[in-house]
Amino acid sequence: METTGAFGVSPGTVSRHVVEVTLQRLKEFKERGLSDMVPFAVFIDTIHRGGKAFLIALGIDTEGYKHVLGFWEGATENHEICEELFMDMERRGLRLSKKILWVTDGGKGILKALRDRFGKKLIHQRCTIHKDRNIQSHLAKKYRKEAHRRFKVSLEQNSYEDAKRMLAEFEKWLRGINESAADSLLEAFEDILTLHRLKVPALLRKTLTCTNPIERMFSTVRGCEGNIKRYRNSAMSQRWLATVLLHCEKGFRRVKGYLGIAGVIATIEQMHEEKYVLQKAA
Repeated sequence: METTGAFGVSPGTVSRHVVEVTLQRLKEFKERGLSDMVPFAVFIDTIHRGGKAFLIALGIDTEGYKHVLGFWEGATENHEICEELFMDMERRGLRLSKKILWVTDGGKGILKALRDRFGKKLIHQRCTIHKDRNIQSHLAKKYRKEAHRRFKVSLEQNSYEDAKRMLAEFEKWLRGINESAADSLLEAFEDILTLHRLKVPALLRKTLTCTNPIERMFSTVRGCEGNIKRYRNSAMSQRWLATVLLHCEKGFRRVKGYLGIAGVIATIEQMHEEKYVLQKAA
């Protein structure tokens, strides 16, 4: 305040200017079209700010570039809020097909919305970092390091068959220590192996195997909003979120392993074609 006064600028003037700028950023964010973006993969996760849940979608296009696709505000993360986010993205031109790879942390509300939309044709990768933590949370401390090693080595395998075999051995090992830990692995078994089933190359798999890309963006949001003591209302919260998300986009880089995307898309196309032939024959 003293600095603004020294230059003859009142704090109120600065505050009004900030509101105007962030309001413009929110308008830009909510109205920009998505029809030119062809999605290959979409990450969905929730950030909590000011007592509210903001569901955010981050997409990777077929050329390997990242885009913030949208956000929707709710009291909690649930499937209704997720469906509202889907409809908002579609309203702005995004084509949400059954051939998109979805990456989530396994939240029940998000999964329900995805399954309601795509049914058995849903292509979903469960975040392996979250699942690793979930499994370890069931175990006594003396078993956690070995559990992490076995899980990590299993997922480092390049073939679906090898990764599945090693995860099955890991599940058997867990079963002898803690039934709940083994059940936690079994609950997400095939969703953990989606990238292996799609034959995603190792370098690209590192990007898609967890929700880290969107989590890093959330870290930037928290850092940029660190000095905000409280959100006066929903409008203020949304203005700041849109402004920071647009700022994050400026620093996005092409994902590592992007040259492998075309091959993965071809695999997905083939899988859908095979399912169509089988259904037609039945």
